[in-house]
Amino acid sequence: MKPIAVFQHTEVGAPGSVISILESLGKRCRVIRIVDGEPVPENADEFGGMVFMGGYMGVHDPLPWIPQELALIRQADALDIPVAGHCLGSQLLALALGGCVRANHRREIGWQQIVTEDGALAEEWWGQPSGTALLTFQWHGDTFEPPAGAVRIATSPYCANQAFVVRGLHLGMQSHFEMTPELVTLSLQRNGAQLEREYAQGNPAVTSMQETQREVPARTAQMRTALERLYKRWVKGCK
Repeated sequence: MKPIAVFQHTEVGAPGSVISILESLGKRCRVIRIVDGEPVPENADEFGGMVFMGGYMGVHDPLPWIPQELALIRQADALDIPVAGHCLGSQLLALALGGCVRANHRREIGWQQIVTEDGALAEEWWGQPSGTALLTFQWHGDTFEPPAGAVRIATSPYCANQAFVVRGLHLGMQSHFEMTPELVTLSLQRNGAQLEREYAQGNPAVTSMQETQREVPARTAQMRTALERLYKRWVKGCK
């Protein structure tokens, strides 16, 4: 069985619950630590699937590993190797397959609800009825436009494109479903000033520091359950 490659771009953008979920589904994982200078692998066929985590950078930033990851995603697509993306990872996936990435009309930070789309495909991936509201952790300023042929499976009032599926194989998620209580704490330690600044400016897509720190264990547990459902469907395509 080939391992699932999990790409970590920053300290805060750690895999969180992803590794334990994939291992519970019978998969072996290898973390590619871009954050520590590890090179991007050249051959997608070394892996049974690939997961790209988040990061503070944007897909258009002049970092040498970004075009390398985009090329690797395209290679995986050509080989029918499933790719999943979280936040920045979802934007990399969208851009690699012909979509676009731009600034959202406002930042989303903290706990925000998304809603699952209508249709059999969305219900298949989420394992929940159409129109189900899910509380998720957000921290992003950019948004993706899904590539041609993609199906959007979740939306929200502040950022319309929240999750998409391509060819029943690849999965992009704007939300940070992978968050653990420890990662929420680390995010606020490193970037809490940005949250407080946006909240003070009246951004309705940002929760207060107090609200962001409320019921974190229960909220992250709910996200883990949702992510388990998504990955249970995603691993069906893994080599």
